[in-house]
Amino acid sequence: MGAGTGRFAVPLGIKYGLEPARSMAEIAEKRGIQTLLGVAESLPFKKQSFDLILIVAALSLFKDPVHALREAAGVLKPGKQIVIGILDRNSLYGDFYESRKKEGRFSSKAKFLSTSEVSGWLIELGFEEIKTCQTLFRQPEKIERTELPQKGSGTGSFAVISARKPGSSLFCRPSLHA
Repeated sequence: MGAGTGRFAVPLGIKYGLEPARSMAEIAEKRGIQTLLGVAESLPFKKQSFDLILIVAALSLFKDPVHALREAAGVLKPGKQIVIGILDRNSLYGDFYESRKKEGRFSSKAKFLSTSEVSGWLIELGFEEIKTCQTLFRQPEKIERTELPQKGSGTGSFAVISARKPGSSLFCRPSLHA
């Protein structure tokens, strides 16, 4: 969801993507991603049709991220994973981009989110086994070698949150921002 140019999908072997911007979708197509034009808040897919939902650096650009997560839950098969990568609002980079939102071509439209906020939404939607890891601990010019991800959140600027949809059909509590 929010496939963009396919930069993150290609290395992960992801073959399908949803993207609202035609120009971005065309780049993703050139990279081998079969892209469908559409928005995350209204997914054009059959219920329970995917084993994995990946949202990298796009959740902050969705008009209604909670509704998008609810839609994702609907097209995700029971027992399967959602993986979300965000620039954590409560981090070194989050502070940097938030303070310069008006200057950035894409960041001006972003509503940066915190790891705890996204994890909370996933819990309220009924996801289980929520795990978080993080990276980007230093400013880019100060990074001397590859930074390995660490469990948790709070010290890294880029967080990855994974969660599992329960195996039962009782899922997605309607109370969250309904």
